[in-house]
This record gives sequence, C-alpha cells and structure tokens, in this order.
Amino acid sequence: MPANDNLIQIAKVLKSNGIQGEVMMSFPETDPVEMKEIGPVFICFDGLPVPFFMESVTPKGSVKALVKLQGIDTLEDAEEIVGQPVYAPSDWFEDEGEDGPEALIGWTLCGEDGREYGTVEDFEDIPGNPCLYIRTAGGQVMLPLHEDLILSLDEDRRRLSMRIPEGLL
Repeated sequence: MPANDNLIQIAKVLKSNGIQGEVMMSFPETDPVEMKEIGPVFICFDGLPVPFFMESVTPKGSVKALVKLQGIDTLEDAEEIVGQPVYAPSDWFEDEGEDGPEALIGWTLCGEDGREYGTVEDFEDIPGNPCLYIRTAGGQVMLPLHEDLILSLDEDRRRLSMRIPEGLL
C-alpha cells in the first residue's frame, strides 16, 4: 500500500517484455489508453510513490496492455517493477459521471417552445443510442439523448431543452 492515501490501485505489472523496458500490465477496471492521457501513474519504491509517465500503451485484450514507462529503459529496469501494483490519484476518478448524462437526473425536460414535458428520472447508456427516461404526466417515456437534439442546458434552473422528434411524447 502506498504511503499516500490519495492513491488507488489501477493496475499491476505482470511481466517484462523485450529489452527496451516495456512491461505487460493488467488494468481490470481502467482504460489504459485513457490513463496515458491523464498524467503519471505511481509505483512504490521503499514505501514511497514514484511517478512514471506512460510513453506508449498498446492494448492486449480487454484488460491487459503493453506499456512503456518513461525512465524504465532496460530489461533490468522492467524486471525490478514486475509484480508491483500501479497507482493513480483517486481524484481522477471521483468526478466521473458528474459532467456526464447521469448529472441530468432530476432535471426538467423542456421542448423547443419552452413547454415542460417532465422530469429526467434515469439515463441508460445503450451503445450507440444513449437514452433518458422521462417521467411525464402520462407515464415514463424513453428519449434518445443525442447532441443534435439538445438545444440548451440551464444548470441554475436545472432545465434541459431539447428538440423532441415528433411522436416520441
């Protein structure tokens, strides 16, 4: 466990790969390609977290990736971190979903003319067709959530204005 309580384990170094310092890592719950874009990962040495930036990430299946870390340049360097947990700051993950469609739950859905149709009750991330569940006076309806249909978002009043295709409400 790292000395810093703000770090959470996101991966584990499984084995070295080749002579250039690449390692195979397991990322059971995190997208390794996204991690490369966010910032450094941490590996503990003598109980202290040491930051490493990912130079390259090559996914290998659904939970593994071949990773090249800055500063790990030889087979010997790579062998030194085999078996080590890999950490990331927990605050990278705390805000997930806050700016996503789930944040619309509880908002009022309005049409182009400003008419209130109901309240957003839920969000379902159907691949290629994300949808909102709206509670209307007539019951619950499901609407596609597409950026082309969104007219405006009023965060202060918690109102979502959408162009609603004919026949859906």
